[in-house]
Amino acid sequence: MAALQPTSLSKHPLSSGTPTIFGSRVQSGDFLPTHFRYWTSFRSNTGVKLKASAEPPALTRELKGDEQKGIMEMESGCDLFDKLKNGFLSFKNHKYMENLERYQALAKGQAPKFMVIACADSRVCPSTILGFEPGEAFMVRNVANMVPTYESGPSETNAALEFAVNSLEVENVFIIGHSCCGGIRALMSMQDKAESSSFIRSWVIVGKNAKLSTKAAASNLSFDQQCTHCEKESINNSLLNLLTYPWIEEKVKKGMLSLHGGYYDFVNCTFEKWTLDYKGSIMNGKNRVLVKDRLFWC
Repeated sequence: MAALQPTSLSKHPLSSGTPTIFGSRVQSGDFLPTHFRYWTSFRSNTGVKLKASAEPPALTRELKGDEQKGIMEMESGCDLFDKLKNGFLSFKNHKYMENLERYQALAKGQAPKFMVIACADSRVCPSTILGFEPGEAFMVRNVANMVPTYESGPSETNAALEFAVNSLEVENVFIIGHSCCGGIRALMSMQDKAESSSFIRSWVIVGKNAKLSTKAAASNLSFDQQCTHCEKESINNSLLNLLTYPWIEEKVKKGMLSLHGGYYDFVNCTFEKWTLDYKGSIMNGKNRVLVKDRLFWC
């Protein structure tokens, strides 16, 4: 196989036009080690420059104050990845190796019982909160855990739904919302006729019906209380939106698929769970969710 020829000079997007040396080759075909140092000067330039030297680090000049500060910040970034490295090694040694047969089986395929749609919020991890193990739940996370209607067209959420319901044949779709949701707050704060190119606005408008029903039912409450109300109302709105997908409604009608809502209050660490009453919702005209099997965990 032909040897991969190194690129000796390149314009790095952060280098402000300064050529960046990635490596050099000696006659034997070996590459000389290249030692990189990063620094940024916060007084004169907010960009990050990459410098290279063929000498070992001990022969480089002593760094000045701003340069040392930049190096310390880089090392702090490395500390973050050290934490991830330790987390991975702990997982490998204490979970993967101790359950090797299970993970080898998962390498051949997956058969989860749940499809989970949760918020992208960093404080809300379904696996941590509900104890899902690898292979138990197919997940998609988006802003404010919303499900657009079938008529809205393709999105990563309905692509995941199609795969989970039609290919993996999950038995449960579980939409999980949470307290203090920034996406719902953005929805409740939006002016109805405001023009905006915001991706966030274009997405959270999916929950417009939840906002309207919240305004109608809770107009006497404070804005924060309205947001809390809408967080739950939006889950129910998405449950109704699931029924706009023909292949989802067909399986729900046959009893092959159940649709559930959940609400995680991370301020008080409580969890509510409920299940869509399909027959009751259909009789109600599909515009209002009727639920059953409501549970409260605290």
